[in-house]
Amino acid sequence: MGFDRLVLVAPHRYPDSQVQAMAAGADDVLANLQVHANVPDAIADCMFAFGLSARRRGIALRELAPREAANEIASALRRQTEVALLFGNEQSGLDNDELMLCHAMVRIPSVEDFSSLNLAQAVQVMAYELRLALLDTSIEPPTPRDPPASSAQMEEFFRHLFNTLHEIDFHKGRSAQTIEQRLRRFFQRAQPDARELRVLHGVLADAERMARIARETRDGQRKT
Repeated sequence: MGFDRLVLVAPHRYPDSQVQAMAAGADDVLANLQVHANVPDAIADCMFAFGLSARRRGIALRELAPREAANEIASALRRQTEVALLFGNEQSGLDNDELMLCHAMVRIPSVEDFSSLNLAQAVQVMAYELRLALLDTSIEPPTPRDPPASSAQMEEFFRHLFNTLHEIDFHKGRSAQTIEQRLRRFFQRAQPDARELRVLHGVLADAERMARIARETRDGQRKT
């Protein structure tokens, strides 16, 4: 179906002689295969990540059918944008932390009683839909724009943003989880580019500086 980049995350066993035997002529894919210890590292250079999951886990992500997702991915690929399709392991699929790294969740509309497909089936469904979308020449080319920030750049921004919120005592002792999830979704929908992120980093740095000045002033007043 045209896929040539495969990334494994913390595989139980690799390299393995069975992998080479079962590759059926896809030696070039194995030759370029990458192994990473965790999902953030695996998708660090990608601007978009779509996570495949059969179960709704209480994560308020956009939920797309395979064809909808394939059309979005094809549009991104035509802009020379790196996109990751993220599949969980055979036993338990993607967990909540992994899904939170994604811009959208893709759910194959199987019947509720047998909602989970095995890994190979899920990969083939998405590969087929994406192949169809890429072959569709009727889709107009996208309007040029600066590429969105990579996953690694977004994670760096989220760390800075969430640290700043704690620095200015934004949460006032309340749980930070809900607001952080909502902010993640907001900025993932906005798809900022690298220059826009630099502006946001500057805003956060100024907020941190003002918070430090306010603390130092309060501490000075207490001492006197």
